[in-house]
Amino acid sequence: MIISKLAVIAVVAAGAVAAAPHHHSGHVAPAARTSATAPAAFDHPQSNPYFPLRAGTVSRYRGSEDGERFRETVTVTHRTRMILGVRTTVVRDVLRRADGTLAERTRDWYAADDDGNVWYFGEKTATYDEHGHVESREGSWQAGVDGAVAGMIMPADPRPTDAYRQEFRRGHAEDQAWIVQRNAKVRVPKGTLRHVVRSFEWTRLEPHVISAKFYAPGLGIVKEHDVAGGNETFVLVSVHHS
Repeated sequence: MIISKLAVIAVVAAGAVAAAPHHHSGHVAPAARTSATAPAAFDHPQSNPYFPLRAGTVSRYRGSEDGERFRETVTVTHRTRMILGVRTTVVRDVLRRADGTLAERTRDWYAADDDGNVWYFGEKTATYDEHGHVESREGSWQAGVDGAVAGMIMPADPRPTDAYRQEFRRGHAEDQAWIVQRNAKVRVPKGTLRHVVRSFEWTRLEPHVISAKFYAPGLGIVKEHDVAGGNETFVLVSVHHS
């Protein structure tokens, strides 16, 4: 399924956050579930192959933006954090420049519900200058604080035309996603991956920037790159479990 950049921009301009209706039996569009974050919905969490939260998993990426090269390490920790009565998994994300200096450090909080949808409950993030000083904590948010609301990071059964909020704190965190392909094939340093889900993702805070992200079964995000408004690109290099 090929979606033109103009089509994506049209969706962004329309502020689309609700999925188009489906006629598949038993399928409920993610937008219809975005308020289902009651603690009881997380009593028996089911794993999501496109966004696994296996503790001890370390994924390494390499990428670039504006001519600068980066290395990123994402670790699913054994730590948890209770947010609005839900036990979330703490994921540590560390971004370093090519010379090894710290560029950004983030703690993300995710939780899978009983149906296998993965929800995003917030993040604590900071960017750093070349001397190790904090430049900004912009983008930090937590569901239930200052009007912030948990969003869906990956549906249990992602299908083309599904659209949903990934996070929401007005003026600070407003990422959205639109699934455009379910059976993509992607080549990364780790190898050729199949049955990959492809999404377009954007934020109202940067309306001209649109990114394509690729989620592989058992691995999560394996590749991402800007398709409009930017030049950021990252690709999965390796994964290991401790």
